[in-house]
Amino acid sequence: IGSHLAEADSQTEWTDVQKKIIPWKNSTPSLDLEMAFQDRAVKLGKSNSRLIVVASLIDKPTNLGGLCRTSEIFGASALVVGSLHYIQDKQFQHLSVSAEQWLPLVEVKPSQLVDYLQQKKTEGYTIIGVEQTAKSFDLTEYCFPEKSLLLLGNEHEGIPANLIHHLDVCVEIPQQGIIRSLNVHVSGALLIWEYTRQQVIKQKQQQ
Repeated sequence: IGSHLAEADSQTEWTDVQKKIIPWKNSTPSLDLEMAFQDRAVKLGKSNSRLIVVASLIDKPTNLGGLCRTSEIFGASALVVGSLHYIQDKQFQHLSVSAEQWLPLVEVKPSQLVDYLQQKKTEGYTIIGVEQTAKSFDLTEYCFPEKSLLLLGNEHEGIPANLIHHLDVCVEIPQQGIIRSLNVHVSGALLIWEYTRQQVIKQKQQQ
């Protein structure tokens, strides 16, 4: 892992960084992402999910560790983080409980997000932001496409304006309380579960 982290620091082009995967043991960072997702599903007996969780804007190791754990449990394709250094943080590891060993992690720095989102759009992904806006869809009424990319905002600033413009849709979680914001890991977990309920569990029931 150490060599991968050092190499990631030296990358400047998105075409190189996008291949920085740290999934299950004995894998190689040069694997094509889609092939890696399919291989992972076969090896671990999991659904071939097409949900990518992008947490590059999140900077608290506890939130990232929790998201890693949640993403692995519900079979997300990959978790995208701003730096692979986070997986060495003890707070991250305490929350992830080794999920990083079984989930592909991809490094995309915040400055590279625009290019990354555009690339994923060309691959057929719908870019979904977790944000309260005038045009946001209620989570209980939103139907997730099979190829969904979930962009989570920063703990304090949310999703910056320059990235809001690149979203295909905003989804918000209906709330009843006076406090109007959920922890970003909790928000992410709710959307990850709803995607799983719609795309994975229903498909299994129909088989």
